[in-house]
Amino acid sequence: MSKITDPIADYLTRVRNAQAAKHRVVDIPASNIKKEITKILKDKGYILNYKFEDEVNYQGNIKIALKYHPETKQPAIKSIKRISKPGLRQYCDSENIPRVLNGLGVAIISTSKGVISDKEARDMKVGGEVICYVY
Repeated sequence: MSKITDPIADYLTRVRNAQAAKHRVVDIPASNIKKEITKILKDKGYILNYKFEDEVNYQGNIKIALKYHPETKQPAIKSIKRISKPGLRQYCDSENIPRVLNGLGVAIISTSKGVISDKEARDMKVGGEVICYVY
């Protein structure tokens, strides 16, 4: 088994690839940060639903039901992009939290208060590591 150097990039790529292939459900190995990202995607309406399966193995799995437009069959997520990478971390303070598509998208930020969306980070006045942009 190969060791993944950037599990979050792997997570985002699995979601991206599943949508490109028009899959309904995607399985992703679980971690706490991935669970938090999944909850934010659900809260913001980018995915239909999710389920955490912990009994499969010690790590567990996340099953994500992807969301598509009813008529056009376009995926709800137009773009999901990794910002802070292991080789080059991207941080922002509370005054410089990025706006994605002028507020239409969402930046997911890892802060001292947990993994939260850019809007919540602005409200709480906390900065942190910018994990990814979703729109």
